[in-house]
Amino acid sequence: MGNLLGVLNPIALKIGAIEIHWYGIIIATAVVLAVLLSVNEGKKRGLKEDYFYDFLLWALPFSIIAARTYYVVFQWSYYSQHLNQIYRIWDGGIAIYGSLLGALAVLLIFCKRNNISSWLFLDVIAPTVILAQGIGRWGNFMNQEAHGRPTTLAFLNSLHLPEFIVQQMHINGIYYQPTFLYESVWDILGFILIISLRHKSGLFKQGEVFFTYVIWYSFGRFFIEGMRTDSLMLGSLRVSQWLSLVFFVGAIAWWAYRRYWNPLNDWYLDAGIKTEK
Repeated sequence: MGNLLGVLNPIALKIGAIEIHWYGIIIATAVVLAVLLSVNEGKKRGLKEDYFYDFLLWALPFSIIAARTYYVVFQWSYYSQHLNQIYRIWDGGIAIYGSLLGALAVLLIFCKRNNISSWLFLDVIAPTVILAQGIGRWGNFMNQEAHGRPTTLAFLNSLHLPEFIVQQMHINGIYYQPTFLYESVWDILGFILIISLRHKSGLFKQGEVFFTYVIWYSFGRFFIEGMRTDSLMLGSLRVSQWLSLVFFVGAIAWWAYRRYWNPLNDWYLDAGIKTEK
């Protein structure tokens, strides 16, 4: 980390030997907000409040394990020499795609066991997930990670960024692209877009709110990931870029397939109508 005056301390609070990191606080805040918003929307769609809390109890630990596993696997050249750091998630190093894939696996099992439409459940939580991702990137900011290539102070000033962001992007004497900020803004814009469209009649069949999230997020992630320097290359692209391409094309194709072959699928807004008093 840089020691320039004004660089933020990643540790929020220290009690004896216990250190509470801003990274964890920010991630926890994002999760809590996502759950509360999902519960509110879920009630409108006929989903019990307990479903979301029960799902979180299972999804949270598995998504963290999957996220860390994904990160460690693709950074094994480093962690094979530093085995004692594998579990130190509070220092950063959680892969979003690993987390999402882990949570998705839990969701499919959870919905099947509780006889819930997985498409509907995905539609309800999708906007809150992308909001949580946007908030969570500020945890990377506090750790001075997930940044882009070296740049200049003049370039950062040309973006009219607050001084604290410029200072935090000054690491070991070098200024870096604030890719964490680019993705945070992209995610929050996606959240605003989805919740603005989700309640429009005749627009989304069940599952299509989720597809919108996947398309929006993967499109932006592909380009932002290309600016970063801390991710694994696979051929001419980074691993996360390949995944973004797969998810982007796959979501569009699956959306089109379901519309063509299953035109009678329920509308998103129809869910919950029969349960209203």
